[in-house]
Amino acid sequence: MTKRILSLFLLLCVFISAAGCSSGTAPGGSPGASATAVPIPTATVPATPEPTPTPDPVQARLDAMTTEEKVGQLLMAGFEGTEPGGDAAVFLQDYQVGGLILFGRNIESAEQLTALTNGLKTLNGDQIPLLIGVDQEGGLVDRMPPEVHRTPGAYAVGSTSDWDQGRALGAALAAECAAFGFHLDFAPVLDVWSNPDNTVIGKRAFGSDWEVVSGFGAAVSNALQAAGVIPVVKHFPGHGDTAVDSHMGLPVVDKSLENLSLQELPPFRDLVSGGETPSGRAEAVPAVMVAHILMTQLDPDLPASLSPAVVTDLLRGELGFGGVVFTDDLTMGAITQNYGLGEAAVLAVEAGCDMLLVCHGRDSVDAARSALLEAAASGRISQARLDESVRRILSLKLEYGVSGEPVSAPDLNALNALVDAVAAQ
Repeated sequence: MTKRILSLFLLLCVFISAAGCSSGTAPGGSPGASATAVPIPTATVPATPEPTPTPDPVQARLDAMTTEEKVGQLLMAGFEGTEPGGDAAVFLQDYQVGGLILFGRNIESAEQLTALTNGLKTLNGDQIPLLIGVDQEGGLVDRMPPEVHRTPGAYAVGSTSDWDQGRALGAALAAECAAFGFHLDFAPVLDVWSNPDNTVIGKRAFGSDWEVVSGFGAAVSNALQAAGVIPVVKHFPGHGDTAVDSHMGLPVVDKSLENLSLQELPPFRDLVSGGETPSGRAEAVPAVMVAHILMTQLDPDLPASLSPAVVTDLLRGELGFGGVVFTDDLTMGAITQNYGLGEAAVLAVEAGCDMLLVCHGRDSVDAARSALLEAAASGRISQARLDESVRRILSLKLEYGVSGEPVSAPDLNALNALVDAVAAQ
């Protein structure tokens, strides 16, 4: 077979060569007879179609937003009352805030709380989905209605030295939040309780050793994320070695970055990076809250929540965090005793924060919003900087499927069984 193919190939070459020689001009300048050329088949390679670019829903939404809508997304506001309406309606329908946070003052019963969160979602309508957040840590900070059994706190769980108890606590917190329509939990606390005079953190911490805090923090955070609840770890870069309550005044920590790296920072490093912890690998956290603490060796002038050195250089730069940065409540004494609320809001955005908590007072929310709008109009906050934060917020909402879907009445027996299983240890 091979010889036959070779023979045919040689014959074809001779034929083509002869045909080429016979075409042209005969000797003496007389045109010679022209032979009919034999076409040589060539393969046609189909053109590869250009891939259709996948639309970016976040960018599309961002492109359609006004400056007022963008500024609204930067605010997470608190309000008075136990029913949807009043200031909450203004914040949602007029200011289009990115989120609302609920406190004990907003919660009377399981039925009322379910009606409230569902009502807030209805008030928000078909706008950008609303983040509804809560401080549900357990222990000293427990926001659940009275029908839900009290959830054990971090220190009690950390004292068991049983990582499974951390996972159980996280599952209970996640179930409580999801049952009542909360998308986001300002937990777990990653502060290391190293100062016995510290009253604002104390037993809200998992312990006095950073490895304990890191391991239990990862266990709780992983469980929240697995259930679709957004954890916001706090209070960066560490509130455990303070004696002043930042609700009342401005705490001061005089530690170098090297010293902070020995105790305060490791739990945040582990959970921000998604690294290995004593309880196993941590899922990288999507959100971090920054504290109102003056870290004098990092920034001698501005508290951490307003400091580019802490938020942009340390948290985003050195630790590589790309998620949403929340401030602690800007109406706390650490801020209001030293800054006007509007100026604090602008400084927080300039520092690199994304969502600003303004938890008390319609006037406070008005001041923060007005100052941000003015800063955007003057160019003090550029559109690029504004878009950077809004893009992170919209991406977080999309990633966690935040929506206005109402929740049904919770199964209180199932919730209490989860809580009791943790408390039994």
